[in-house]
Amino acid sequence: MLRLVFGAVGITLLCKILKGCLSQTSVMLSSVTWVTALLAGIFSGHIAQRLHFPYFWKDLFFLLKVIRYGIQLEIYKWTKRVVTVIDRFVQQAIEIPNKPFLIYEGVTYTYQDIDKRSNKVAQVFAERGTVKKGDTVALLMSNEPDFISVWFGLSKLGCSVAFLNINIKSRSVLHCFNCCGAKVLVVGADLLDTLEDILPSLQEDNILVWAMKKETSYPGVNTLIDKMEEASDKPVPAELRAITSLKSPNLYIFTSGTTGLPKAAVITHLQSLKAAAGFWAYGGSADDVIYTTLPLYHSAASLVGIGGTIEMGATCVLKKKFSASQFWSDCRKYNVTIFQYIGELCRYLCNQPKGENDKQHKVHMGVGNGLRQDVWREFHQRFGKVRMCELYGSTEGNLCFMNHIGKIGVVGRSNFIYKLLFKYVLVKYDMVRDEIVRNQRGFCESVKKGETGLLLSKINSQSPFFGYAGSKQLTENKILRDVFTKGDSYFNTGDLMAENDEDFISFKDRVGDTFRWKGENVATTEVTEILGLVDFIQEVNVYGVEVQGNEGRAGMAAIIVRPDFTFDGKKLFDLAVMDLPSYARPLFIRLQESMEMTSTLKQQKYQLVAGGFNPSTITDPIYFLDYSQKCYVPLTTSVYESIVEGQCKL
Repeated sequence: MLRLVFGAVGITLLCKILKGCLSQTSVMLSSVTWVTALLAGIFSGHIAQRLHFPYFWKDLFFLLKVIRYGIQLEIYKWTKRVVTVIDRFVQQAIEIPNKPFLIYEGVTYTYQDIDKRSNKVAQVFAERGTVKKGDTVALLMSNEPDFISVWFGLSKLGCSVAFLNINIKSRSVLHCFNCCGAKVLVVGADLLDTLEDILPSLQEDNILVWAMKKETSYPGVNTLIDKMEEASDKPVPAELRAITSLKSPNLYIFTSGTTGLPKAAVITHLQSLKAAAGFWAYGGSADDVIYTTLPLYHSAASLVGIGGTIEMGATCVLKKKFSASQFWSDCRKYNVTIFQYIGELCRYLCNQPKGENDKQHKVHMGVGNGLRQDVWREFHQRFGKVRMCELYGSTEGNLCFMNHIGKIGVVGRSNFIYKLLFKYVLVKYDMVRDEIVRNQRGFCESVKKGETGLLLSKINSQSPFFGYAGSKQLTENKILRDVFTKGDSYFNTGDLMAENDEDFISFKDRVGDTFRWKGENVATTEVTEILGLVDFIQEVNVYGVEVQGNEGRAGMAAIIVRPDFTFDGKKLFDLAVMDLPSYARPLFIRLQESMEMTSTLKQQKYQLVAGGFNPSTITDPIYFLDYSQKCYVPLTTSVYESIVEGQCKL
């Protein structure tokens, strides 16, 4: 009986236990179903994101960095506690005094070394009352540590510094002083002799010339090195460099444009800070070693390169001049992780003889612009999967694109959020008429996705355009008004771009009177003015032509010879070499009997550019700049073939 009772109780308990288990199992099954559904939803969302928004996370994280940095700049504006690039350098010199800042020709200079040396520069000029806060000082120096010491020393005194292109000739140098209003020039020891013919003119204009030497035979030229050796390395008062607005001028960087002679682009502290964030935005850190072979008088090396090194507290290996044969050995020797480039630089590297250790290096990133797709792919294949980070933006422009994805062949990427922050548009441009297309109401028209158009960037408080020093007309010439509505204004980049369905932006061509060759901007009107000085030339039309295997466009000039004169290749060669930088000298001359004009009475360039320089397809006589003969000589078919095949170096 007891067995039956206990058996019945056991069965009852067992049933309850089973019921409870079943209930819990049901709950567990329900939970599992919910978790499974959630995971399935996440997985499906992930797949959908990868298929339809493949760059979502990269875009998001990159934009968060950009917005974070932008907020910091806004805080500077609101609080008036402005921290400039020179302030950041002084901070780094205090926090990491013994860390290598520059490595130049095997010699290491710490943050403290450059800080103290720049203090010496500041003390020399301060003690003599040579300059005061707000003055502009011109700097004509090659890549060397003292370029930065002088730049920073003058900045510590509250001066603006004008970087002069070391390739420009005497006539242009004098023009540069008129532009920026500088009354003091600091010139490198290796460049003083190049000023011999214009020193009297500079002195007549009451411009004080200081040479980076201990002694000199030139009368009236001051020496700086000897005085720096005797000067104190104590800092000058910090209030001298203090500013209240990020929009105050910091530098003047000269750029060639449509007006002929160099223009002094106004670089504010705001622009300097933005450029200094470039490496950091791409993921750079204090552990990186940056290799800079680009000239410091350009914004890429000075603002992005030196400024970016300071922002991260990193190290910069500075090279006086780019050397393709020494590039990778330098990278290995100094453990370089990031290098700066222009497109031509990478092509030169690819043209070097192959070696077994081509991929044996620590370089993980290249930052620059102008990298062709074919060179990009060849570079990866040859030297490994170095992340190439393209930048787009002119020195004076108010817009920047960054290819943070690393997609081959594009200069940048946009998206919905970026377009909210930075207003830009691609508008229709008539290449044949060489002018912007406007509709019946007089407004511009946007191009469709995938179509090529002229890039314009809206000018507003978010994206100001600071223009050029000197004539207001220079600034006005770069502003396009009444674009979509009456009264609006846009910065005219002069660049033809295209934006595809995935929001990737690619560079197509330049319009107007500027083209790029050997990493430099060539102003066709400046070249035209120089060539026009030759007695046998009646009219000149300068433009750029594509040369197979070369980045940018080579200079070419169509000319009309005056009646009763003949073409003199020797005379033209002598003038070009004497008065034009090497990159601006026309490589080809085309003799014409008449010059075609557009409907707006501009010289017709489109057909000439499209026609190229092939003597087999052009009936006009073509001449070639031959340095071996020191003359412009007839371009033969054999010479043409050697040029396009890469056998003849340009």
